Amino acid sequence: MASTPKASPRDRLLDATARLSYRDGVSVGIEALCREAGVSKRTMYQLFPGKDEMLAASLERRVPGYEARLAHPDPEAATPRERILYVFAQLERNSADAGFHGCPYLAALVELKDPGHPANAVARSVKTGLTDAFRTEAERGGARDPELLARQLLLVFDGASARAGAGVERLDDGLATATVTTLLDAAGVEEHHRPA
Repeated sequence: MASTPKASPRDRLLDATARLSYRDGVSVGIEALCREAGVSKRTMYQLFPGKDEMLAASLERRVPGYEARLAHPDPEAATPRERILYVFAQLERNSADAGFHGCPYLAALVELKDPGHPANAVARSVKTGLTDAFRTEAERGGARDPELLARQLLLVFDGASARAGAGVERLDDGLATATVTTLLDAAGVEEHHRPA
């Protein structure tokens, strides 16, 4: 029986950074990250210039999984409206998890005040990508003002993520999807509108 190869020190550091920065915030110390990863500080500094770059690499590494969780499982068959609503249904589902602390990219933006921080750039890029995806779906769905709707959808997504992550709001009652449904109706995104 073949044994599972042990994760590399780099992967262990990125995994530890993902876990601890999400749970405890981006100010978590290098000692705690190295201890969690089972990697010496010397090795960490051989792999990364510093904690800032390690945090950025950790956020970057999680982007494909984050985007995949928000993507409709059958995008070809779904309408733009259904693809938008799916994002919020996933947010509601994820928020029910005991370890949910909101959107990791929003958290990084809130905590990292320096726009020049490498992790800030990664988080900003993810949020821009989500806004762009909302705008594309809004255009496909026939929204009167796709740009405005995309901004409104991101505002609901980030607001719901932050409030649920802070434990001051519950989303398991469909609050986010109900709010988004109202926005979609007001914007003219029809239930059965399929792009030509």
